[in-house]
Amino acid sequence: MAIQKLLLCCGVLAISLTAEAGQEVEPAYEPPKAVYDFYLDDPAKMGSALYWIRSLINPLMDSPYDMAPEFMEIKVVVHGTEIVTLAKKNYERYRTEVERMRYYALLGVEFKVCGLAASDYGYSVEEFHDFVEVVPSAFAELLHWQRQGYGLITPRVYIRQQSLEEIR
Repeated sequence: MAIQKLLLCCGVLAISLTAEAGQEVEPAYEPPKAVYDFYLDDPAKMGSALYWIRSLINPLMDSPYDMAPEFMEIKVVVHGTEIVTLAKKNYERYRTEVERMRYYALLGVEFKVCGLAASDYGYSVEEFHDFVEVVPSAFAELLHWQRQGYGLITPRVYIRQQSLEEIR
């Protein structure tokens, strides 16, 4: 009995060592309808959070999908500390992030700031960049778009403690 188990384990090991590599697949994606919930604990994380948008848009714009961004319905609801990145007075400090958001806005992504959060930070509508819409409530906005069939995406942004080389 022990010899049979040993032979079985050796056979499984041999099969796993000779198994083929992973396969690249091309799912039949449709143009996305997504609403992002941006609620970050540090405005410095905004740049990383924006990569979550890129990670949705860019692969779908490339072959084999070749989707035009104007057919993607993407909303970003902002209501955390990152709200300061959208205030015109902070442009120099967050220039890179603002220009990335402006680029996404030109592709059709809608940026919406929670009016309650704006009030908490002492911002008026006029203090935001021209591609920003101020909505009454982040939560009402998130629920509204989910009821319209939009998938909710909530970026988790962590500060990497090790380099990629160290963790590979």
